[in-house]
Amino acid sequence: MEKLKILVVDDESRMRKLVRDFLIRQDYEVIEAGDGEEALDIFYSTKDIALIILDVMMPKMNGWQVCREVRENSKVPIIMLTAKGDESDELQGFELGVDEYISKPFSPKILVARVEAILRRANKLDRSENMEIGGIVLNPQAHMVTVDGERVDLSYKEFELLSYFMENKGIALSREKILNHVWNYDYYGDARTIDTHVKKLRSKLGPKGDYIKTIWGMGYKFEVEE
Repeated sequence: MEKLKILVVDDESRMRKLVRDFLIRQDYEVIEAGDGEEALDIFYSTKDIALIILDVMMPKMNGWQVCREVRENSKVPIIMLTAKGDESDELQGFELGVDEYISKPFSPKILVARVEAILRRANKLDRSENMEIGGIVLNPQAHMVTVDGERVDLSYKEFELLSYFMENKGIALSREKILNHVWNYDYYGDARTIDTHVKKLRSKLGPKGDYIKTIWGMGYKFEVEE
């Protein structure tokens, strides 16, 4: 199977190397660019890029300009990297069609986990494969879940919620992000909807429900002790 190509754009060579090394370990092909203009040249000359990791602050063209131009021509997933933690920056990113927004400094392992989650949602990775974590097996094709070999009946939203948690194992997810990805962006309901579904999901998973950790004031994280 051909390796998926990821374009890493950052003017700091040390940062590019850090990200590249972790992605290569996960069997991705990595293409690097040191500024926005180079990134667009590579993007237009390489037609099968699966995902772009894009720094905001760069010479020649900044990340927002690159993102805006890419979005006029493609729906390729984009992860924005920034040293700023400004909420207005994050909102601008999502308005431009950014798929994920990560503030520096960050854990490379978390970045790779988010890359894989985004590619899975974009159907770049094989969604026919079962996900298995800590005794929970989720079969996307059959829409079936088993816990220690015993089948568990979940509603459609409970299944989607568990799938999203497992895809993002170890990543803290805000209620807003969960609403956007499980209930879709056009859902304007109360975030407490999530709490209700999580409570039911935990109950149905039995002791494995403890894998879904509450992050007070933020949301949830699916975490399994190794």
